[in-house]
Amino acid sequence: MTTSTFLTGFWFFLGGLVFGSFLEYWAHRILHQWMAIGKVHRNHHASGVGQGVLMEYWDYIRPLFPLMFPMFLVSLPAGIGWFIGTNVFAFFSAYSHQLQHENPLKCFWMPMPNHYVHHKLNMWHHNFGMAFDIWDRVFRTHKPVEAAKWREGLDPEMKKRSFLDVQWW
Repeated sequence: MTTSTFLTGFWFFLGGLVFGSFLEYWAHRILHQWMAIGKVHRNHHASGVGQGVLMEYWDYIRPLFPLMFPMFLVSLPAGIGWFIGTNVFAFFSAYSHQLQHENPLKCFWMPMPNHYVHHKLNMWHHNFGMAFDIWDRVFRTHKPVEAAKWREGLDPEMKKRSFLDVQWW
């Protein structure tokens, strides 16, 4: 493999990650805007639980699947990088979603567990990002909440649980 081939795959992998995060933000935001397609999502808000990492991943990957292949028309390394990047992001997003429902104290990569706060404080128009809050900041839908408020009622013992201690199925 040449350096050029590797770099092509690497840049398209990063592009797939960014695209996945952008799509995650807008898909979630659209579910909150259009009631006709958001019935399942409203039920999710009513129950307040995730469906397990692998089921979440499956729900994220199905609509994304057709968007994974056009980069193969650019080149094989571009297609492979894009395919892996979008899949890695979809899996991380599914994991992040489940983690925030079960143990938001473990979301160390965000100052505030965006999705958890979205649910806890019924923020129908704010904090749509599940894995990251960057697009909420870019599109001005980020609504910060003081830690004391969002941590209220959480069991501090949950912090001792493993990062892998989430519902997988």
